[in-house]
Amino acid sequence: MAGLPGYLGLFLAALGSATLLPLQSEAVLVGLLLADAHAVWALLTVVTIGNVLGAVINWVLGRGLERYRRRRWFPVSAHRLAQARGFYRRTGHWSLLLSWVPVVGDPLTLIAGVLREPLWRFLGLVTLAKGGRYLVLSALVLGWLS
Repeated sequence: MAGLPGYLGLFLAALGSATLLPLQSEAVLVGLLLADAHAVWALLTVVTIGNVLGAVINWVLGRGLERYRRRRWFPVSAHRLAQARGFYRRTGHWSLLLSWVPVVGDPLTLIAGVLREPLWRFLGLVTLAKGGRYLVLSALVLGWLS
């Protein structure tokens, strides 16, 4: 039970950082890795699940978002939405492998929802991308690659 607050904090940071909130799950993960008080595999599991769940929130929001695009308060211009759609249609579902990239990844998961990307494929590609990022980060921090 002693590690529960660390895991919970990491999960919440990962969940929030995958939405459009400006949070940094990487900093929390690095701190917990360096503290050496938690199992690495458990940290990787928690941070990946949290971050993927946050991306699913974006996907769900995207599924319902487009019906409001003609409203004055809609946060994205018609031009920007068309640009994002064009990018996603050109690159296809494989662009979800970029879902880990800061600034680009979160809107990409939202657009995947708008364009009705099947959830099973979305989950597979996003989990691979986000889990891979955390694995590489952990390997760098722990010196596995040196």
